Amino acid sequence: MTPSSDAAVPVTSDLPGEAPAGVPATPGDPKLVRGMKGYKRSRLGRNLIAAIAVGVGLGAVILLSLLIVAEGFVLLLAAVTAIGTWELAGALRRGAGIEVSLPVLLVGGQAVVWLSWPFGLHGVAIALTGTVLGCLIWRMRAGAAHFVRDIGASLFVLVYVPLLVAFAVQLTVAPEGVGRVLTFLLCVIASDVGGYAAGVVAGRHPMAPTISPKKSWEGFAGSQIAGMIAGSLCVALFFGVPWYWGTLVGALLVATATLGDLVESLVKRDLGIKDMGTLLPGHGGLMDRLDSLLPTAFVAWAVLGLVVPVA
Repeated sequence: MTPSSDAAVPVTSDLPGEAPAGVPATPGDPKLVRGMKGYKRSRLGRNLIAAIAVGVGLGAVILLSLLIVAEGFVLLLAAVTAIGTWELAGALRRGAGIEVSLPVLLVGGQAVVWLSWPFGLHGVAIALTGTVLGCLIWRMRAGAAHFVRDIGASLFVLVYVPLLVAFAVQLTVAPEGVGRVLTFLLCVIASDVGGYAAGVVAGRHPMAPTISPKKSWEGFAGSQIAGMIAGSLCVALFFGVPWYWGTLVGALLVATATLGDLVESLVKRDLGIKDMGTLLPGHGGLMDRLDSLLPTAFVAWAVLGLVVPVA
């Protein structure tokens, strides 16, 4: 059909309210419009219910593992590291044909997480360096073609997932670790909720239209307000620190969470993919839920280490 053609075409799909198969329908047919709207609402309802169910389930698992025993939360973080590494490697392969040193990254990622528990950043440095050397040796087998590209991608995966997860481990094993982790998580959750509410109600000015068209400055303001409130309450309740320090904590965590969202949006746009994976119904892959949490773990570790010093 040429761009100027207005001829009706047979409609054969089974969208609710649509014309029967083989019956011509014009683009402006009210039945078509109503059918499409109903179909979209139905799909949205199913996706929203699935997303809420998955979110509640993940929250329950995190909270239980954190409150029962710290080692359980570290075990959960180790699983997150393995799945996240696998998903990101798969996204790079699907979107750009990049082959990272996946076996080395899976083993090295676990070393980063588990050595960070008893040995702190010294253990992280040892595991990271060993993993880098392992990636170099593993990739040498495939020859010189795309060597720099593939090694660069392997290092990106190593830093983006295992290294940033290691800072969540450091939050956990520090004195008052439960309070530190809850402050980190609650500020990010408050950021998401506040940003969504403000964006829906008042979102008018796009924040980064070429990266994430749905993000608005009004939504970011809502995220900041909610995050600062959460931060103030958390530092006062968990650590007995003056509430105004919590506004700084919340503001920095919200800014980093937003940056993490935008960075992952850029990665997906560059790779030409919608989601990192399909593990979580209504959410995409696990990495699609970690985009704001991963970089924020480092900032939470750094800022809380200054506001609530580790003895």
